[in-house]
Amino acid sequence: MNARRLFARALIAGLLLVLPAAALAAPAPRWSVDGGSRLGFAGKMSGEAFTGVFRSWSAQIAFDPKNLAGSKAEVAVNVASAATGDADRDQALPTDDWFAAGKFPKATFVTRAFKDLGGGRYQAVGDLTIRGVSRPVVLPFTLVITGDTARMNGQLALNRAAFGIGQGKWATGDTVDTQVAVTIALTAHRGH
Repeated sequence: MNARRLFARALIAGLLLVLPAAALAAPAPRWSVDGGSRLGFAGKMSGEAFTGVFRSWSAQIAFDPKNLAGSKAEVAVNVASAATGDADRDQALPTDDWFAAGKFPKATFVTRAFKDLGGGRYQAVGDLTIRGVSRPVVLPFTLVITGDTARMNGQLALNRAAFGIGQGKWATGDTVDTQVAVTIALTAHRGH
């Protein structure tokens, strides 16, 4: 076999090895989040449960269940938009004792990978940053895609103290529990 033919076969074999990896790395379709989607949280203060929402947040999502390697999400939350319906609590949340919104106006979640658990259940592995502190987290969620509409529900258990949320007398769980549940319920549309 001459050198030209040998080179051509080696090139074709190399392309066959590289092309599937390139196809997997192709970007997933983009999704636009509906305005009615909800990012909430729940905790306990003096033994009493409370819930709240972030009124201002955005998400950049590219997701394909058949191309998780090319999928990604970035969420940015305006922490000063936290609202629980209690005026005193809502005034306190943006202060330096809690979110320190003046210094750290945004909390972010950036995915590094997705894992398919089967049956419409997934995990988003990423980095959550609050008050300038980044921690790896795993967000379990369910997803139903019908046509160009996706509905996602997830819940993440956090220790607020790990992010410095709650300073001074609020640092311990004596008055406000350190465990917080973050919930997300969103509807998104493909390619909008």
